[in-house]
Amino acid sequence: MSSAIIDFFRSKFGAPPPVAPIERMMAKRWVKERLKHMYPELRHDPKALEEVYQSLSLEPRPGLGKGGEMMFEVVLPGRLDSDS
Repeated sequence: MSSAIIDFFRSKFGAPPPVAPIERMMAKRWVKERLKHMYPELRHDPKALEEVYQSLSLEPRPGLGKGGEMMFEVVLPGRLDSDS
């Protein structure tokens, strides 16, 4: 009984599990497909598509998704509010 409780606390307070390479590849592919759909001019320009993808700065956030799953947060470049 006590070992189950200790294991529970270790899993909750321990280091997050590393991002599996397949999850990273699937997320990258999904984001690129969405970018192609939103910006048709990127469909035939793989170099520009990769530059746009890199500018998004995707950060993996383990345990923040539905049911504690991996979630990738998009960090937009620059500021969102405009003072001008």
